[in-house]
Amino acid sequence: MSVSFWRKKRVFALLFFTFVCFLFLTSSSVSKMLYPIRYQTEIQKNAAAYQLDPFLIAAIIRVESNYQTHIESKKGAYGLMQLMPDTSDWIVDTARFSPSYKNDLHNPAVSIQMGSWYLNWLHKQFKGNAVLAIAGYNAGQGNVSHWLNDEQWDGTLENVSSIPYGETRHYIQRVLYYYNKYHKLYAEDWGIPAEKQRSIGQATK
Repeated sequence: MSVSFWRKKRVFALLFFTFVCFLFLTSSSVSKMLYPIRYQTEIQKNAAAYQLDPFLIAAIIRVESNYQTHIESKKGAYGLMQLMPDTSDWIVDTARFSPSYKNDLHNPAVSIQMGSWYLNWLHKQFKGNAVLAIAGYNAGQGNVSHWLNDEQWDGTLENVSSIPYGETRHYIQRVLYYYNKYHKLYAEDWGIPAEKQRSIGQATK
């Protein structure tokens, strides 16, 4: 057989292999391995309790700690939802949680409950705007309010590039990425109706 024949055969084999790899990597089961959600029960319970989208909670956990319970940031934030000690103290006092929560931030159930309560509080402060709530979770409610009052940012996803803090801009983009991935992969499994399977830009409640 000619060299040309074997060359064409190798090209065909390579194209076939590439196609099979593409199908493998785009399958739902593989995607779920790449984008797992842990602590599903706690996430769903607190999403219901605090009227939050469960995938928003999951996305924030993924960005904050990648589901590592004992992680501690350089700034001193603890647990799955990376709460600062001052913030956690304020949450415990304001929400009237058990004082023991202050020393139990590595506990997944405690971290998710406190973080979810705080995220709900931010939603209320920003009149249900999820993008502002996400920004507030990273930069603090005071900073976000300052940007809005000074017209440095209009609070929209479209103009997120005008946020003064580069870290917060990047944080929002990462949360959006995981949020939409989770909705696409898990909404049906978690029994979320199709009409609620929306993008983060529309997730204002």
